[in-house]
Amino acid sequence: MQRANLSTVSEFVLVGLSDAPEVRFLLFVLFLIIYLATMAGNITILVAITTDTHLHNPMYFFLGNLSLLDILCPTTTVPKMLVALLLEKKVISFTGCMLQLFFLIDVVGTEIFLLAVMAYDRYVAICHPLQYMKIVSMKVCSHLAIGTWVTGFFNSLLHTSLIFTLFFCDSNEVDQYYCDIPPMLALSCLPTYSRELVILTVAGVLGSSAFVVTLISYIYILFAILCMKSSESRHKAFSTCGSHLMVVCLFYGTTICTYVRPSSTYSPNQDRIVSMLYGTFTPLLNPIICTLRNKEVKCALRRVISQARTALTRQEHHSQSLASSGALAVG
Repeated sequence: MQRANLSTVSEFVLVGLSDAPEVRFLLFVLFLIIYLATMAGNITILVAITTDTHLHNPMYFFLGNLSLLDILCPTTTVPKMLVALLLEKKVISFTGCMLQLFFLIDVVGTEIFLLAVMAYDRYVAICHPLQYMKIVSMKVCSHLAIGTWVTGFFNSLLHTSLIFTLFFCDSNEVDQYYCDIPPMLALSCLPTYSRELVILTVAGVLGSSAFVVTLISYIYILFAILCMKSSESRHKAFSTCGSHLMVVCLFYGTTICTYVRPSSTYSPNQDRIVSMLYGTFTPLLNPIICTLRNKEVKCALRRVISQARTALTRQEHHSQSLASSGALAVG
């Protein structure tokens, strides 16, 4: 078939969710609650880290970046899904699909690199505590954070350009509730082997590099913890790293199942379940994991809530005083 005779589509139809009205409404309510809870949890952590000076250190700086990514990840896909469930508007433009895929891969890639940086931060904190602030200064943290965002951006730019320079001529129905790499490759009417090879190579090199950094950091951390003589020190070290390790396992497990495999093994039903895990449930669970296992964050949240209540009480008293003054003036 000649490339010149091929035509491309101008829009796509997202068909990854149920068409049954009663099921659609239940799914809409469920995902709306999850999305709002995710936003509330991660925004609360961001506010606590930003406003509480006790949390102005490298560990919580990276945690704030993680919370920001956990806000962006579901925001890329869930609002469009909610509109499709409620109003049955499943059509997305070619440009809209391209932007959705770009931002999704950008956020996912950036989070993979950020988790590696956070593992290195924990390694320095536990294995070299006396030199921690010298090695991981706030300037270094800023450079590392910028590096993760920039790398995620260019990684996503490459993947998106490879996908949307394909030809889609046979069907425009994306068997997923958002635009993603596996279902888009499955729609192409031209062979995708060379593009898949590039995608798998780039994802493999970058992803495995981040994974190796994370793995080596935790191997050193484990040996350092086992060598500690005090059980209290071991418990404190485990509690410090435990939440991050849980986030790493949850995120790596779901993303590897989705992206690190050839399109010949693509299964729409399996991919929907896995993508919902890392796209909606993981951003919801991350703030819960980080706050439930972290006393400093919980104390900071209590201080933020207390300050908010105090400010609200003062505002109410001020309003009542103004009202009383106005009533006296009229009298």
